[in-house]
Order: sequence, then C-alpha cells, then structure tokens
Amino acid sequence: MSKKKKDERKEKTAPVSAPDGPLPKMKRRDFEAELRKLQVELTRLQAWTIAEGQRIMVIFEGRDTAGKGGVISRITHRVSPRVFRHVALPKPSDRERTQMYMQRYVRHFPAGGEITLFDRSWYNRAGVERVMGFCSDDEYERFMRVTPMAEREIVDQGFILLKYFLDVSQDEQRRRFEARIEDPVKHWKLSPMDRESVRRWWDYTEAFTRMIRDTDTPYAPWYVVPADDKRRARLNLISHMLAQIPYKKVDVDLPTIPKPQKQPKGVEATLPAANIVPNLYA
Repeated sequence: MSKKKKDERKEKTAPVSAPDGPLPKMKRRDFEAELRKLQVELTRLQAWTIAEGQRIMVIFEGRDTAGKGGVISRITHRVSPRVFRHVALPKPSDRERTQMYMQRYVRHFPAGGEITLFDRSWYNRAGVERVMGFCSDDEYERFMRVTPMAEREIVDQGFILLKYFLDVSQDEQRRRFEARIEDPVKHWKLSPMDRESVRRWWDYTEAFTRMIRDTDTPYAPWYVVPADDKRRARLNLISHMLAQIPYKKVDVDLPTIPKPQKQPKGVEATLPAANIVPNLYA
C-alpha cells in the first residue's frame, strides 16, 4: 500500500474531534445507523447462545442517571425477551432480608440458551447500601471479601460474566436530574435516593472506587464506560460486549410463505364486533 493511500485510510478511520477535544454531538441518524448494525449482531449472538446452550450474564452498574436502563433497552429492542432477560430487582422483601445475600440474585441466573442483563446487581451492597448505611460494616466487608471468590465459581461453572460501570461527571448528573424533574414522562425515575446520590457524590465516588479496585479480577474484570455522551456510550458498550463473547454466526432456516387458503363461503373477511377502537389519528 502506498504512503498516500495509507494516509487516506488513516483520515477515514480516525475519530473526528472538535478543536478543543470533545467530540461533536452524534447525529441521531448516524447513531441509529450504527445501532442497527450492532442490533443485527445481537440477533446473531442470540442464535449462537441458543444453539450452543450458553449462559451469559451482563451486569450494568453505574451512577444514577448514567444510562443503564437506556443501553439495556437498546440491547433488547430487536431480540427475544425469552433469551435476553432484563432483571431489575426492587428493594429486598422482609423474607429476602433473612436469606443469604446473593440468594435472590442467583434465582435469576440464566439457564442454557439465555442471557441475563442485570440492571443493578449484587453490587448494590458495595454502592448504595454502603453509602446509605443499609448494611453493617461486617456485612460490607464480608461482601467485598467473598464476591471475587463467588464470581470465580460462577465463571468456573461455565457462565460468561461481564461487568460494566457507566460513569458520568458530576455536572452531567445534575443536568440529567434537572431534565427528569422537568419531563413528566421521566418522573417515575425519581426517588428520595436520587437526591442523596447528588448530595453525596464524593461518598459514592469513594464507594465505587473501592468496589472496582477490590472486585476487579482477571476472570471477572470491570469495564468502565464514560457515559456523558449517551449515544456514543451506548454504541461503545454494545460493541465492546459483543467483542468479549466468542459467538459465531449460526445459519438460520428461514421459512417460506405458504399459499393462503381460499376464503370460504359465508365467512366475512373482517371480524364482527360490537366495539371498535376509534381511529383518533386519521
């Protein structure tokens, strides 16, 4: 390859950045085009997972407003909910509080041919429970000591385990909370804990720093996702996730469309109904 062609190739593949450093805002059509490519790959991952009976777990942790739910929704949008299972557990019940800590998560582990996406996970103990005092010091220290061993056993049992932490800056988190307050369709995302996550930013920073430091292992590493730029964060995470799983394209037997039956005599083409939903958007 000539030097000129090499230079041209570099120009085409190098990331485009603004003069001051930050990348320009990604246009929606560009985001959707790249997302579509990744979603095709996700369907291939799905077919491979089913064919090989694989058991895959992906943990999504991060600061409040970092976009965990948003990236999970992009992952699951074009695939089967029977394969990609989104798990977002509420606070533990009175019964669950008496169980072994990991017990309520274990029952959501994937069987063969399934992928579980944990929207927050057992790492609640290292984050919100630690900062807000919902667990004792002994419970916290035991969790930090035992978790790497538990994850080693999970991986040794043949599960594929991926751990992502979505991180946003303090200013961006405040901006997103303000946007939620102003937008009625996002009010359901707000809770009393949100105010504390803003107020206690540095307490959470310390907790997440130790969490990542003490539970990052060669067999279950943490991957931090800079998430101030939502669109790029989603594409980067999904692309990285696909690259970590050794899936292969599986040939799918596509059906042919059969010749339809002839309309029988006396059978109307439309269903008889006393109540029809009105067309308000005609």
